[in-house]
Amino acid sequence: MADTQGADDGRVVIKKYANRRLYNTASSSYVTLEHLSDMVKQGVDFVVYDAKTNEDITRTVLTQIIFEEESREGQNLLPIQFLRQLIGFYGNSMQAFLPSYLELSLATFAEQQERMRAQFASIGQGKGLGGAYEDQIRQNLAMFDRAMKMFSPFAYARPEEPAKAAPEPAAPAAAASDETLDALKRQMAEMQAQIEKLAKR
Repeated sequence: MADTQGADDGRVVIKKYANRRLYNTASSSYVTLEHLSDMVKQGVDFVVYDAKTNEDITRTVLTQIIFEEESREGQNLLPIQFLRQLIGFYGNSMQAFLPSYLELSLATFAEQQERMRAQFASIGQGKGLGGAYEDQIRQNLAMFDRAMKMFSPFAYARPEEPAKAAPEPAAPAAAASDETLDALKRQMAEMQAQIEKLAKR
């Protein structure tokens, strides 16, 4: 049975009681989902146990935090189409692979976010950002397709995107951002290399 007195392998232990109250055993105080959300943002690792059964319910509580955040107006991080696609993977042959892919992708993004912020800021203080961002999204999707096909070349096929109108000529200022975009592409190549390495395990 896990040690639920104050800390568990260095993690703060939270107990959830039948009345839905959450108790921080490290600070000996009751907390809310908002408090736990702040702990996550501060990098404080914690584990949540059901006070009666001692079952680890950390995943459930973290999911509740996401639900609360998504319910707030203007706080949405998860697009509806993404949620639909995510639900579609439950029971799918690629379900076992998706968690590792998402974890790796988000970890890589977190590691590089400061560099990306600085690079995006250098593009005319936001000018041309939309096009550059969309280009990175397309590269991410293409990389995801390749990773999926490594595991199941026949079971996965993403619908082709509808034909798009030819893009309008880029503004003169965009030429100055070529070096920045090249740097972003190199970062995406690094992510792809990591995914391919994962696929070979």
